[in-house]
Amino acid sequence: MDELSVLDLQNLRHLIGGYETSHKKMMEYASGASDPQIKQFFQKSAQSAMQNKQQLMQFFH
Repeated sequence: MDELSVLDLQNLRHLIGGYETSHKKMMEYASGASDPQIKQFFQKSAQSAMQNKQQLMQFFH
């Protein structure tokens, strides 16, 4: 793959930060949920956000 431009790197950093924030928020919501289905929904959402973050991090390796 060609080298990433400065703008591409800034965009990646922004996206990665957003997924990190989403992961943390979803984990907080899951820990506060009393309904098992809602808790599971937030846990799955948190897992998805982390997976997306990790995929984007691969561009830096």
